[in-house]
Amino acid sequence: MFGRSKLELGPQDAPPGRAEAIAVQQPHHVHGRAITPPWPEGHELLVVGMGCFWGAERIFWQLEGVWTPFVGYAGGVTPNPTYREVCTARTGHAEIAGVVYDPTVTGLEPLLAAFWENHDPTQGDRQGNDIGPQYRSTLLTTTEEQASAAVRSRDHYQARLAETGITAPITTTVEPLEALYWAEPEHQQYLSKHPYGYCNHGFCQVTY
Repeated sequence: MFGRSKLELGPQDAPPGRAEAIAVQQPHHVHGRAITPPWPEGHELLVVGMGCFWGAERIFWQLEGVWTPFVGYAGGVTPNPTYREVCTARTGHAEIAGVVYDPTVTGLEPLLAAFWENHDPTQGDRQGNDIGPQYRSTLLTTTEEQASAAVRSRDHYQARLAETGITAPITTTVEPLEALYWAEPEHQQYLSKHPYGYCNHGFCQVTY
């Protein structure tokens, strides 16, 4: 396996994982709210993968109507993976930011606009110099409304790219959220705890 690319690994290569969560989560480092359920009544969860999850999370904790974001792993096969396991690409998970929001304060459009504008959704299993399926672009939805809005937004942003001469196809997947695992506490709100830490996110190509 040492001679194989991260992009060539499959489910047969996945580590077994574990039955229990890897750590007890602490309150959000910025605003002090819980980052695990139960959420306030009526709030919803949208899960986004847009490369390294540190910078993705920071984008969303600044948005109006977002109750709390957190970072974790989703879309793979290993239960309760560790960060080190996910970074081998053997678990199949993407690094994700979970976005818990109040739909009476913000609609989906501002959240999706922040998603599209702050990473390059045409790069496949990478984001900049970060290479591997854990960095893929993905939208994992928890309601039918989210799923429909996500597909519409992907088509809209592909058209926006084309208007500016960017012909590369968007590789973002839109799928229902299945298993979701919280990342270790040291990764939660990493860029609040380490303000000068690594981040490759920011306005990328064209406005949504």
